[in-house]
Amino acid sequence: MSGNPARPAAGTDLCALDEITEPGAKSFRFRAEAAMFAGVVVRVGEEIRGYVDSCPHAGWPLSALDDRYLTRDHRHILCAGHGALFTPLTGECVAGPCFGEHLSPWPVEVREGRVVTA
Repeated sequence: MSGNPARPAAGTDLCALDEITEPGAKSFRFRAEAAMFAGVVVRVGEEIRGYVDSCPHAGWPLSALDDRYLTRDHRHILCAGHGALFTPLTGECVAGPCFGEHLSPWPVEVREGRVVTA
């Protein structure tokens, strides 16, 4: 658990798995007073991964549009700010100014067809 009071607690229900296109991504925002937490869940097949919606290079959100994180060929997560590319299931930057760095994980899992925080 991070020190961010807006980060949802483990077990928080996010959505049904079928609400995330395959392949695809869905953004989530949580607010607690002045604090905000932004996360993204990426789906590839039946596998999902959650990441904090923040570029490791610049700290800004990865996408300016909700749920629009993957490249057109769905092979990478794209940072819209500077074009860095990340692998969806590992979060590793494979191209761009943060090459070799990783997106910060946000633990999520599927329980009975629902995506929840872990």
